[in-house]
Amino acid sequence: MNTERYTVTAALPYANGPIHIGHLAGVYVPADIYVRYLRSKGRDVVFVSGSDEHGVPITIKAKKEGVTPQYIVDKYHAQIKKSFADFGISFDLYSRTSNKVHHDTASEFFTVLNDKGVLEVKTTDQYYDEKAGQFLADRYIIGGCPNCGYTEAYGDQCESCGTSLSPSELINPRSALSGDKPVRKKTKHWYLPLNRYETWLKEWIIDGHKKDWKTNVYGQCKSWIDQGLNARAVTRDLDWGVPVPVVDGQGKVLYVWFDAPIGYISATREWAAQTGNDWEKYWKDPGTKLVHFIGKDNIVFHCIIFPAMLKSHGEYVLPDNVPANEFLNLENNKVSTSKNWAVWLHEYLEDFPGKQDVLRYVLCVNAPETKDNDFTWKDFQARNNNELVAILGNFINRVVVLTHKFFNGVIPERGALTAFDNKLIQRIADFPDVLSLNFENFKFREALNTFMDISRLGNKYLADTEPWKLIKEDRERVGTILNLSLQVAANLAIMGEPFLPFTVEKINNILGLDKKQWNSAGSIDLIGTGHQINEPTLLFEKIEDKAIEFQINKLNATKTDTKLGNKVNDEIKPVKDTILYEDFSKLDLRIGTIIGAEKVEKSNKLLKLKIDTGMDRRTVVSGIAKDYSPGEIVGMKVSILINLAPKKIMGIESQGMILMGEGDDGKLAFLLPDKEIVNGSVIS
Repeated sequence: MNTERYTVTAALPYANGPIHIGHLAGVYVPADIYVRYLRSKGRDVVFVSGSDEHGVPITIKAKKEGVTPQYIVDKYHAQIKKSFADFGISFDLYSRTSNKVHHDTASEFFTVLNDKGVLEVKTTDQYYDEKAGQFLADRYIIGGCPNCGYTEAYGDQCESCGTSLSPSELINPRSALSGDKPVRKKTKHWYLPLNRYETWLKEWIIDGHKKDWKTNVYGQCKSWIDQGLNARAVTRDLDWGVPVPVVDGQGKVLYVWFDAPIGYISATREWAAQTGNDWEKYWKDPGTKLVHFIGKDNIVFHCIIFPAMLKSHGEYVLPDNVPANEFLNLENNKVSTSKNWAVWLHEYLEDFPGKQDVLRYVLCVNAPETKDNDFTWKDFQARNNNELVAILGNFINRVVVLTHKFFNGVIPERGALTAFDNKLIQRIADFPDVLSLNFENFKFREALNTFMDISRLGNKYLADTEPWKLIKEDRERVGTILNLSLQVAANLAIMGEPFLPFTVEKINNILGLDKKQWNSAGSIDLIGTGHQINEPTLLFEKIEDKAIEFQINKLNATKTDTKLGNKVNDEIKPVKDTILYEDFSKLDLRIGTIIGAEKVEKSNKLLKLKIDTGMDRRTVVSGIAKDYSPGEIVGMKVSILINLAPKKIMGIESQGMILMGEGDDGKLAFLLPDKEIVNGSVIS
């Protein structure tokens, strides 16, 4: 294909939490490197992404926090957008799926498919939570994974083993809203019949992209197709999302997997409206190369489902490549947002101001391009100190310092060239083509190592020629050496921009150069004789042990809220139904003291407690026997609900309820007052 322009997309992150290093390594750093390279080559490229604001994780987050979904997406969209900008991810537009242009675009897309008769309408039995009064989307259903046995698997995927699931496959499913077992209830939905596109997908992917798609991407697609494809619903019974644009679709929204990838199109439309461009060229012209950067958990959606949508619509170009990465682990454990086991981008930017490129470098050099890889803080420190500081930073600093020392910062003339000089010149001339080949084939780790070889070459050239020794006997030769070394530095500023944009800006400032395009790379005439360079400044600083120890300690204490000194609950239950103050005021909560305790016969869970409430001494049966022995709790203060209706438990009348919380170890904990309070005191 004769590529006239590029449309590059980066996966739309859910606006239910911050960006972490797993997102960056898997999607956004490689996408930004590729786009910066294309721009430097003078290619016509648009780079878009945006916040996915309609996913079920957002509504779950909102319910947990007791706020509206709009509050959640507004909060995290602003944070994500700022973090990307501060980190240097150079989107032409970072949008959001709550925008009107996206709702309009997604509705139009659905309407075209529906009017063409592509979509199938089916009435099926789906899970319904009678207590919550709503149908349950995949993420609202939790149960046992049939593959690995993990008991907290979602209805669409097991986060423990990564297996894609459907709600009907879960063992002992329960509602994430109420915890109750859901029932099956009939509902009507629109489906995309992927089975109709199976033959075409085989030809397009298995025959057409076997050689140019990454093996991990191709392998996952082939496995899905070989298993046979089924129709997938494109609508859901929810009240948060893009409304289904048909009369009988009231109360339903477009399913997020259908809605979200259309966000790339709507973001391009939004960008075009702002800049006066024609968005259709970037999505409908055969001369456009469409490239999706995603993580491996999105391969099926971008390589099978979205292409089927585009094909069925009939007006859009298809993805040329989908260079998905695997996952980045953290300190030998899987990144977990629910457990706060992550390095959050906004926190990194606060803890390491001005060190965006250090993280960009480490995430690229350790990129999980073909298999899962690991990020550790010790490796982060070593990469900075032993590579960025000692190799790249050292070379730039040496050549600039020597030029100021021997020639007052003025570029010296280049005299006669030796065979050694010519070898350097030839090596520099070869680098742009080698790097370009790596970029074009999405081999960014290899490209970064090749880029660092330029610095290594420059350091070796200075070490071998020893200009600091030659200056007294052959000033002209030293001038040639430093002239060529400065040309190497200028080449680093061109070829390093995709990887280290902030560092390259510093190099250009030191050299007194304007930013140059890729077609200038490889030249040894980038800086003219007599040009005045600026004083040297350090490109990188060593990262000390104490900074790394702080990060490791913060990570290891990740389950502790350092402000409150409390443990963070990994499995926070959803907020219960709203009550009125009058309802709460009916509860009579008091302070009491356990004055007696004994095990309940024929029960390994129950203890019979005698509690002094300040008004009386009453019996309470409590299910704490697995966590506490009778002897260790006598004399303890407790919080007790004293106006609970009496209830017989194992033949014993229980006259209240002890208030307990669950600790981080799963053990029940008494809710104790922070100072001595007399029995009978009211808790309000």
